[in-house]
Amino acid sequence: MKKINGIMMQYFEWYMDCKQNLWKDIIEQAELLAKMGITALWLPPAYKGIGGKDEVGYGVYDVYDLGEFEQKGTIKTKYGSKEEYLNCIMALKQNGITSYADIVLNHKMGADMLQTIPATKVDWGNHNAEISNQEIVRVATKFTFPGRKNKYSNFEWNWTHFDGIDYDENSKQNAIFKFKDKDWDESVDEEFGNYDYLMGADIDFKNQEVVEECKKWGKWYVDTTKVDGFRLDAVKHINSAFYLNWIQTIREQTQKELFTVGEYWSTDIGKLHKYIQETQGQISLFDVPLHYHLENASKDENYDMSKILEGTLVKENPAKAVTFVDNHDTQPRTSITKFCNGLV
Repeated sequence: MKKINGIMMQYFEWYMDCKQNLWKDIIEQAELLAKMGITALWLPPAYKGIGGKDEVGYGVYDVYDLGEFEQKGTIKTKYGSKEEYLNCIMALKQNGITSYADIVLNHKMGADMLQTIPATKVDWGNHNAEISNQEIVRVATKFTFPGRKNKYSNFEWNWTHFDGIDYDENSKQNAIFKFKDKDWDESVDEEFGNYDYLMGADIDFKNQEVVEECKKWGKWYVDTTKVDGFRLDAVKHINSAFYLNWIQTIREQTQKELFTVGEYWSTDIGKLHKYIQETQGQISLFDVPLHYHLENASKDENYDMSKILEGTLVKENPAKAVTFVDNHDTQPRTSITKFCNGLV
């Protein structure tokens, strides 16, 4: 079978106002997209988030709610209903376009109840440095999903399934609190000492209950939606061994190839090579160094184009590289753009 150097389109952006009709829009545009040469669509996170109908998808609340249950003030997600999502994926298949689901497993937000537990505050600049004695905090870590009523899964999340969080209801303080008897995950990016913690209630991938539930959900998701692959969010914050085991398990259970690309946001090509090695080549990566080379070339009229591929994944490991110019994280006013421009 001839290999195709396909074109993936990210069919959403951070500030879009789709009026909960994105899935319907894709159905209407599928034939046109195919004629344009698009071979795959990267679809936004399809599950219910903390922001309800306004949630882009990365503030994950319930991964089993694809726009089916009354939760967070809405049945539909920002992009539409579960039925519309499934119809969207089917319409893409009928037009020869594969669909990639955005998978966000690093954290959860919008818990249904608070829990009172011991925790220790750590430094924002060095997550390995504890800066307080153990204290009692009230944190948003109990997820019961009352609107779903245990449909698809009766798993309830509690504080033991997380490593830490960034807000204490007792003190009304924004700080990173590492929970009692917890350690940050290993095999993550070493920025800030250990970059396991990113945001929200940080999922503990050393907890076997968590690992098994994530595998169960992954198989359910593929069986339910019929997606063709995944875009994995924030992989540098998650133990690489977890994702290697997760993707191998889902592929074996579903008997599907499931092309998978991870977002490892770093310009250090060595880190990208290391992650690919740690995941045994099972996961491709976005070529972040190339993105910044393209950006620099667009701003510098004297840019030496003969050097544009130096230190990029597409040059050093093209089989595992997914090239891109921009995405939702690099558009104006988003966090990465602000940070790179020195605005935060």
